[in-house]
Amino acid sequence: MSQSFKKVHAITGMKDVLPETSAHWESLEEIVRQWLAAYGYRNMRAPVLEHTRLFTRGIGEVTDIVEKEMYSFTDALNDEHLTLCPEFTAGLVRATIEHNLLYDRPQRVYSMGPVFRHEKPQRGRYRQFHQIDVEALGFAGPDIDAELIIMLARLWKTLGLQHVRLELNSLGQPAERAAHREALVRHLEANIDVLDDEARRRMHTNPLRVLDTKNPAMQAMANAAPSLFDFLGDESRAHFDGVCQRLADAGISYTLNPRLVRGLDYYNSTVFEWVTDQLGAQGTVCGGGRYDGLIELLGGKGAPAVGFAIGMERLLDLWGQCQPQPPAPECQVYMIHQSDAAQRMCATLAEQLRDAGLSVIVHAGSSGFKSQFKRADSSGAQVAVIVGEDELRNGVVSIKWLRAELATEGAQQESVPVGRLVDALKQKV
Repeated sequence: MSQSFKKVHAITGMKDVLPETSAHWESLEEIVRQWLAAYGYRNMRAPVLEHTRLFTRGIGEVTDIVEKEMYSFTDALNDEHLTLCPEFTAGLVRATIEHNLLYDRPQRVYSMGPVFRHEKPQRGRYRQFHQIDVEALGFAGPDIDAELIIMLARLWKTLGLQHVRLELNSLGQPAERAAHREALVRHLEANIDVLDDEARRRMHTNPLRVLDTKNPAMQAMANAAPSLFDFLGDESRAHFDGVCQRLADAGISYTLNPRLVRGLDYYNSTVFEWVTDQLGAQGTVCGGGRYDGLIELLGGKGAPAVGFAIGMERLLDLWGQCQPQPPAPECQVYMIHQSDAAQRMCATLAEQLRDAGLSVIVHAGSSGFKSQFKRADSSGAQVAVIVGEDELRNGVVSIKWLRAELATEGAQQESVPVGRLVDALKQKV
């Protein structure tokens, strides 16, 4: 006797998207594509698997992502160290360099899809999750920083989102950050008694991230830390002022958050987050900023760049709270039949209706009319087309409107000649 097979479940933190929910994903994706096209952004797709050194080099070896969260392995065939992409930017920049996309002009690109991080699963945070990633490559001015933020405000408005607010900061340029870093490390060393173990570990490797602590015992120390704003030079201040002025022109309010640093090493100058209180602890809906040094760091000719990423699961959660999504119908037309000959006629008519742009389900197998009608109603279809023995004999089909607003003068059911079916449905469905 063969040993029974142990039932397989999805991996912890990797969530199935079932048909009822997937329809909402598709609706959001379509809105996003139209929104991005309105600003001239084009789709770009990179592999989900990249060389590990791309992320250790680009994201930073002492970031949480690289230290603790990447899914990495050694390819046994060629002894290469590979990683499932934990974010899109590094891969899109790698592809931009490899294919010389900035040779003749800057690029506005976006990508949507899964990314992978080995985090503790909780609401809005999964080990396989999905991002909308938008990058403006080769643009140096504050106008593009502002454009990205303004276009995000348009997306929130399109989706009807409420309680989403903007936080803004500037990280300056490398020399300015280096001077601030020295002062910050001195401050942390002077307050080492209040630092927790994680802060002590980061104190010399990534001191900016210490300021992003959620530990209540460290808040006073973090608030008293030297501000990076005090170390910004004239050029950095002018760039940031240019961003702020354009946001004011667009009527977009924001909060200046000097402790906003983001979790990746490649950021400089403008950084921002759109946050909400509606998603519990995982309040960041979108985050991004400028990363002018990353293209050169990854082997390309130096060029400025700025971008952002939106967590799709969080966005869907927030969208559902503000605009509850009704179940998506499986089809517009459900075809009901009584015999093998009627089913064959339905199959032929269904193709004609699909040629006319309608979505159609022909009931599979043989069932009684009652169960077929029940299935038609549960499908969400607007109309049932019925072919029984009488209809076959007389060359007609019966139409039953499943939604009262489509009925003609209150008549829920009517007969039409087979040759007029397409026109009869196209007028209303």
